[in-house]
Amino acid sequence: MEITAAMVKDLRAQTNAGVLDCRKALEKADGDMAKAAEFLREKGLAQAAKKADRVTKEGLIGHYIHTGSKIAALIEVNCESDFVARTEQFQHLIRELAMQVVAARPTYVKVEEIPAETLEELKNQFRLTIEGTKTPEQVERILEGKMAKYVEENVLLEQPYIKDESVKVKDLVTGVIAKLGENIQVRRFARLEVGG
Repeated sequence: MEITAAMVKDLRAQTNAGVLDCRKALEKADGDMAKAAEFLREKGLAQAAKKADRVTKEGLIGHYIHTGSKIAALIEVNCESDFVARTEQFQHLIRELAMQVVAARPTYVKVEEIPAETLEELKNQFRLTIEGTKTPEQVERILEGKMAKYVEENVLLEQPYIKDESVKVKDLVTGVIAKLGENIQVRRFARLEVGG
């Protein structure tokens, strides 16, 4: 199938990938837009994974103040260069993350921040509510589900994105890493609420 400039332009508008990458993806997908977009997404995720160990010493502190000025969030997001920190995409990401903090009330940025004793205490509490009524295998399966639910509700990067629940916040960040070509790390946040 012949790859036209219009096809490349449409895919580029959809994915924000480079012209050459769009053309190659369309050629590889034999002109199928959906397959080409998926190919570009996977390529972007692979590139983002390669960047995960790079040092992030630049970045910005962003904020979001909800209507009525009763709830707000401050968030620090780091990247590799000041140039990327000043881009519209990076600043948009920070605003979206601050809105997520206000709306979804996370406690931790990533799973590794949850203290081991907190996890153990939660497991024991959950176990007490389900033991005795189920077999040991069922208890373990239910316990895993309850722990996964706790993580999803309390860890920012594991939460469903408030504007599209089919996407996790970590995938939103990874998408921006793929577009900007630099490692991005959510460092910390604070949520403030009047009377809270």
